[in-house]
Amino acid sequence: MAAETIDEITVNYEQDGVQLVKEVEKHVLTRGAWTTIMFLYQDLDRNTKDFGPEKVTIRRYKKIRGEYRQQNKFNISNREQARKIRDVLEQWFQFGQEATES
Repeated sequence: MAAETIDEITVNYEQDGVQLVKEVEKHVLTRGAWTTIMFLYQDLDRNTKDFGPEKVTIRRYKKIRGEYRQQNKFNISNREQARKIRDVLEQWFQFGQEATES
């Protein structure tokens, strides 16, 4: 689905009047013709009719003819994967410190 503004971009998704994906939170990482947004979301479990565990998706959008269109995405499917990504980023960038050059 295309959106004219960054604020209109969402991962909420309905099919046949049933919400299948619920956006919990949204954080815009970069703005401009190429925009990157990180979403916290939940999928509907069709068996229990409850929303499942929180997941994260990072999506890139490109503004084409006045509309933002999704170009690619990366999904973080569970907390363990999120922790591993966090740990590697902390290692690579040594948050709070200047990285030492080799």
